[in-house]
Amino acid sequence: MDIPVKKKHPLIRYKYPILTGIPVAALLVYLLIAGLGPQRLRYDADKLTVAEVRRDRFMEYIDVEGVIQPRLTLRINSYESGNVERIVAEDGSLLKAGDTILVLSNPDLIRSIEDQYDELAKQQLNCREKQIQMERQSSELKRQSLKTSYELERQSKENELNEEEYSLGIKSKAQYEVAFDEYVFNKENTHLIREELKHDSLLNAIQTDLLQSDLNREEKRYERSRERMKYLIVRAPVDGQLSFVNVIPGERVASGANIGELKIVDRIKVSAKLSEYYIDRVAAGLPATVTYQNEKYPLKIIRINPEVRDRQIEVDLVFTDRIPDNVRIGKNYRLQVELEQPEEALVVNRGNFFQTTGGRWIFKLNDAGDRAVKTPVMIGRQNPRQYEVLEGLKDGDRVIVSGYDHFGNAEEIIISGN
Repeated sequence: MDIPVKKKHPLIRYKYPILTGIPVAALLVYLLIAGLGPQRLRYDADKLTVAEVRRDRFMEYIDVEGVIQPRLTLRINSYESGNVERIVAEDGSLLKAGDTILVLSNPDLIRSIEDQYDELAKQQLNCREKQIQMERQSSELKRQSLKTSYELERQSKENELNEEEYSLGIKSKAQYEVAFDEYVFNKENTHLIREELKHDSLLNAIQTDLLQSDLNREEKRYERSRERMKYLIVRAPVDGQLSFVNVIPGERVASGANIGELKIVDRIKVSAKLSEYYIDRVAAGLPATVTYQNEKYPLKIIRINPEVRDRQIEVDLVFTDRIPDNVRIGKNYRLQVELEQPEEALVVNRGNFFQTTGGRWIFKLNDAGDRAVKTPVMIGRQNPRQYEVLEGLKDGDRVIVSGYDHFGNAEEIIISGN
């Protein structure tokens, strides 16, 4: 006998497919709702960097690396030609003014000085001979002048006697006139000899001056030749550090040739390279600072090289007050070049978010700190530590400043782990 079979209710018959389909349908509904609403992303709080927007003193400055360099570098040249006999100072040596760098030898110069000395000796001998000759000539003229003066005095007395005898009739007029004419002749002759002696004295003085000038000129020429010997020793002109010596022992060095370089280490500068973006904003006199061992040292820009190389410009700065300890040529320091005076502004700490958003938006946290929403903002000026916030945020807001690379297109971040 057949037993009738009861039909099962459809819900019971398809309960397993239905039970399986409910979660799938719920997931589809959730995805549909999520797609229609804002995209959310859950993210661990430990992986986020949060900063507070605040009112603070803002100063736009550039953080760059500067290197210590000498303000003045001297090229060391050889004043005399010669062969390098020995090199005394090594590269990098700290020298005082007058310290020996190297020694040259020049046999031709020594022979030239010896020939100059022989010429000086001949000139001295010739000058002495001419002086003796002039003195002898002057003595002869003085002797003649003395003799004629004596004869004139004698004839003057004799003429007075002849005049008296002529008046007494002892001598004839002819005898008196002959004696008188002889007296007049001797008188004129004595005058001429005295004039000649006077002119001879003037001439001797002139000749003596000329001889002495020639002798002095020859002595100076000899002294200059001797002074050339000291230039065979090349010395440091001022205190400084010897950068290099570009000659070797035995090498022939020409007069005026460059043999090395000396850096003036007591006058230093800091050279830095800035982006060409700042070329219109930097100027001579602009302040800067160096922080070294927790102390700040002020500087100022003294020179700007207008030439742009590799999209950078070079500036030179000097310390305006104290100088850090242990400053060495070639040492690097971090500089903060100030572009303007500090002023109060709404700021937020720098972060990697800017690379993704370009400063157009940022994730702002709610009061509870468990969610962050994409918020439009406007970023103004910036320095290595801060961004200036112009619009979109207020004092006290908290924002995510770490990188947004893993956020994708999320509009809202759900922060877990708080």
